[in-house]
Amino acid sequence: MIPERFLALGDSFTIGTGTTPDRSFPAVLTRLWTDRGRAVVLSNPAVNGYTTDDLINDELPLVASFHPTLITLLIGANDIVQGSSDDRYRRQLRLIHERVRADAPDARVIALPQPDWSLSPAGAGFGRTDEIARKIERFNEIAQREAERARALWVDLFSLMREQGRKRMFGADGLHPSAEAYAGWASELGRAL
Repeated sequence: MIPERFLALGDSFTIGTGTTPDRSFPAVLTRLWTDRGRAVVLSNPAVNGYTTDDLINDELPLVASFHPTLITLLIGANDIVQGSSDDRYRRQLRLIHERVRADAPDARVIALPQPDWSLSPAGAGFGRTDEIARKIERFNEIAQREAERARALWVDLFSLMREQGRKRMFGADGLHPSAEAYAGWASELGRAL
């Protein structure tokens, strides 16, 4: 059996900050598939605090060397925190998708929204909750448009993510999702894929 080579690109929401890396959504999804008899090799180079710049510089080079058959992309929260404009975020995502397609033309690329971290207890430390929520929604709309433009699959987990936020499904840090929330993402992704 040829294994699925799963490369998870992103930031804290991909590495599983708020819990442990083995409870991140890519790790849980890998276990779900393995339990169903699929062979999966996971590489999760995501780093807490990463922006699109960091992903481009540090994670994208792995696309050519890892030879993924499946790539997930979830990035943007730290771009918001650092004050990125909508246009800059759009340009960065376009560059990411172009480089992914050039280095892994046959890989399935799955783009994901960022969760509504404005609902978290720590979210208020980043500004007005309503303004952050609107920016997250705008960035997710941009991410969806750029994914579709690049012929990537957009899996819209945002309603699930927002509902988890309303249910206070946060990790001990008060900002990132709980292990149960990440498991919910993995479960939905497994169904979508």
